[in-house]
Amino acid sequence: MALWDKLFSEFVDVIDWTNDDNDTMVHRFERYNNEIKFGAKLTVRESQVAIFVNEGEIADILEPGMYELTTANLPVLSTLQSWQHGFESPFKAEVYFFNMVRFQDLKWGTKNPVILRDKEFGPIRIRGFGTYSIRIDNPKAFLLEIVGTDGHFSVDEISNQLRNLIMTRFLTILASSGIPVLDMTANYDQLSEYLTQKISSEFNEYGLKITKFLVENISVPPVVEAALDKRTSMGVIGSLEKYMQFQSAEAIEAAAKNPSGGASEGIGFGMGFAMAQKMGDSLVNSNSLPPALQTNTPYFIADNNEAKGPFELDEVRAMVKADKIKADTLVWKQGHKNWIEAKDFAELHELASVELPPPLPTKK
Repeated sequence: MALWDKLFSEFVDVIDWTNDDNDTMVHRFERYNNEIKFGAKLTVRESQVAIFVNEGEIADILEPGMYELTTANLPVLSTLQSWQHGFESPFKAEVYFFNMVRFQDLKWGTKNPVILRDKEFGPIRIRGFGTYSIRIDNPKAFLLEIVGTDGHFSVDEISNQLRNLIMTRFLTILASSGIPVLDMTANYDQLSEYLTQKISSEFNEYGLKITKFLVENISVPPVVEAALDKRTSMGVIGSLEKYMQFQSAEAIEAAAKNPSGGASEGIGFGMGFAMAQKMGDSLVNSNSLPPALQTNTPYFIADNNEAKGPFELDEVRAMVKADKIKADTLVWKQGHKNWIEAKDFAELHELASVELPPPLPTKK
């Protein structure tokens, strides 16, 4: 019995796991030849769950607490096989400890720009990235679907798979949602909540729960950003005239910061400023119609010390022919300081100076 007692004492009698890092998700307890001493103490700490695996099958799932591995305390042990020395002999089993804490600040992002059809801008390329957090929600499913027989499973081993899953679902959801790009960038919180709800079911299949999904940035190509900046600037400035003034001021400031620039730069700046000014004037005045052209200068006629008019030149000529205006009739038109006799107007001189013939003699 002394030899048997010595051998029996070599088997594991204390089973626990203290995690000293933040990346381990599953740890398999290492023991000699998979043998555990009958009556051994098993400690499952808070934020842990332990799973017994016997000959490839899950025998029991243990919540936090201390357990004595006997058939009285763990009835499931009575079903374990290969007990060749009775119920007080060592038995073979595997113990997996699951770290139930939250694994945070995991990164996701698009490797290449993605083309989407936007309601406002049409086809557009976007990029997106952010962070997410997960924790083990179903240890049994996680063991069967992901871990397998891995004795030490870290978050790095699954992060690439999760990242690819997130990106595939992220793009599919955005493409089918019809959310405009400008609304995405203005509502990151709402977009994050929406995507969390859509992606959660995918993680549940692996025994994981996504506790937080954050969209930190959605960006468009630099050319589109520049166009949006110009559009925003014009909206803030409020008019094309002020916009041209703003552009000119920006150019002046840039030139002032580079006083040693060549003559060609100065000439180019001067030409650009002149063109901008002319363009601004033409654009500002394009919405207002010019006044109607005045084809005739108005005339006023003195009649019995009373100014009558205005008359156009054709009307004045008709009155001259009708002998209503004499050569000495006072006439005033725009541009003259005083009233002038009709014969002194070049356009009326010939008409006013013509002498009319005497009346024809009557026949007797």
